[in-house]
Order: sequence, then structure tokens, then C-alpha cells
Amino acid sequence: MTDTSSNRPKQANTPAPANVSIESVLTVKEKSLWQMMLSSQAFWVTIALIVICTIMSIREPRFATEDNFYNITRNFAFIGIMALGATMVIITGGIDLSVGSIMGLVAVACGLTLEAGYPWYAAVIAGLAAGGIAGAINGGLIAYVGLSPFVVTLGMLSAARSVAVVLSGNKMLYNFGPGGPAFKSIGAGAIFGIANPVWVLVVLTLAMFVVMRMTTWGRHLLAVGGNEHAANLTGVPVKRIKLQAYTISGLSGAIASILSVGWAGSAINSLGTGYELRAIASTVIGGANLMGGEGGALGAFIGSALLEVIRNSLLMAGVDSNWQGVFVGSFLVLAVLLERIRGKRRE
Repeated sequence: MTDTSSNRPKQANTPAPANVSIESVLTVKEKSLWQMMLSSQAFWVTIALIVICTIMSIREPRFATEDNFYNITRNFAFIGIMALGATMVIITGGIDLSVGSIMGLVAVACGLTLEAGYPWYAAVIAGLAAGGIAGAINGGLIAYVGLSPFVVTLGMLSAARSVAVVLSGNKMLYNFGPGGPAFKSIGAGAIFGIANPVWVLVVLTLAMFVVMRMTTWGRHLLAVGGNEHAANLTGVPVKRIKLQAYTISGLSGAIASILSVGWAGSAINSLGTGYELRAIASTVIGGANLMGGEGGALGAFIGSALLEVIRNSLLMAGVDSNWQGVFVGSFLVLAVLLERIRGKRRE
């Protein structure tokens, strides 16, 4: 009788070499990281920013000067700080149209405090309080009363500006008293040749990045925007998260206003007019989804930088400043369109 056991295929019980297994794992990880970068809108906005800066540096030598770099970074820092707060609101699926008017209210609060002879830190506290309270009112009406974010923040846009006009007597405030010099140094100073507002923006961006990636609060914020009903069923304090998001947005407007007043050396009730649209545009261009559940600190930073570089480039190219809104609006629509395309691909 013939033994057929030798003709049977032998099973490969021997494990694969360790080096093959490690290489395959590394390949998958590298591919996943690359795919993540390609699917990130902030990544492509960064590429566009680098391309524009390179082209402008070649075509217009003034663009690459140290003075112009200082101006660009300082100017976009104010919008960038506001965009960080706007990002948190947009992640929840809401919107804040009032942050520009909150800037005017905070400016008047700071100016009146300084004119009354109080020290610089009292003016800072008054400004932060004004911004935080306005943001908390927005959040309370939206989260606990159930009103529409668009309606509530639109109402605050009008109300905050009116209060600022009444409190200031519709006048510019510039007699800051003994606390004035120290207060002005907050926004007008520089460290290592970089304006103070830029350093504040960098610190806040890093802080928001850590909060969004490494804390339970950040995960809850994304959960609220992704599916509010499901988040509520899983025990996420949806109302409290919304209240906190709008309060942070008000505080971001307050910080931007304090720095802006310090840089300008005067407080006017019209400060921040139209800034809310630039902050929202920066956020959306950076990859935040207006439907909620998506957005980040890097996107807000890069989006605001791109808008300022475009504005600066148009001025240097001799384009009428009145056309800036057209370019900003076009980029905003393009960003939303890109998000729609990315969403269809994910589906």
C-alpha cells in the first residue's frame, strides 16, 4: 500500500519572519498617515499658502522683507485668535455672528476702565468679563432656551454694538491714564522681532490643539457636532458643552480686541466691524465643516494666514482694495465646495 502522506501539501505552521511582519505594519502606518494628510483641507491650504508666498517673493521683493513679514503676521493674528473661538462654535454645528461686535464692546470696556484711572490689568479683566458674559448669553439662549444660533448671535451683533456706542458716547477713547503705557505694550510690543499678538495666537493654537486631541472635553465637542442626539444619549453634557463653546468664542473676541486696542493706542466702538465674517471664512477655509463635527486649531491658524497673505499680495500687486471681498468670498465658496467633494468621497 502506497503511503500518500508525502503527497499531501504541508501546512505552513512556521510563523512569518519578524522582519516581514514589521515592514508590512510600517507600510500600512505610513500609508495611513499619507492618506490622512491628503484628506486634510488644512494641508492643502498650507500648500497654497507656501505657493502664494513663493510666487510673491519672486515677483515682488518687498513681499519678503522683514517689515512686511511683521505686518502680515501681526494683522492675521487678530483674526486668527477669533477664528480659534469660531472653530469651537462651528464644530458644535453652530455659528457666531456677534464676535466682531463683541470686539467693539470689549474695546469700550477697556477704554473706559483705563480712562477712570484703573491699572492695566483691571482693563484686561473688564474686557475679558465683557466678552465672556456676551458669549455666555449667546450660549445660554442657544443651549438652554433652544433658540437658533443664527438668530441669537445676529441679535447680539446688533445689541453689543449699540451698547458699545452708548457707553462710549460714540467717541474715541484715548486718554488712558496711568495704566495706558502698560496696556499699550500688550498689543504693540514684540519679542524676538515678532509681534506680541502672534505669540498669543501661537500659544492659543497649541492649547486648542492639545484640548481637541487629548482631552475628554475636546472629544465631547466633536461628538456634539457629529451627532447631537447620539451624544446626548451617551451621557455627553450637550447643553453645557454648547454654553462653554460660545463663551470661549466671546473670550477669543475679547482677547483679540484687547490686543488690537493696545496696538492702536485707542478704543473705538466700531472696532471689529466685519471681522466676524473674516473669522468664519478663515475657519471654513481651514477645513471646519459648517454642519459641525469637524475642525481644528491648525486649520483656523492657516486659514487666517492665507486670507491675510492674499490681502497683502493684492495690495502689493496694485489691485484696488475694494476687490478684496471678492477674493475672500471666492475662497470661502471654494472651501465649502471642496468640503462637499471630500464628504462625497468619504461616503
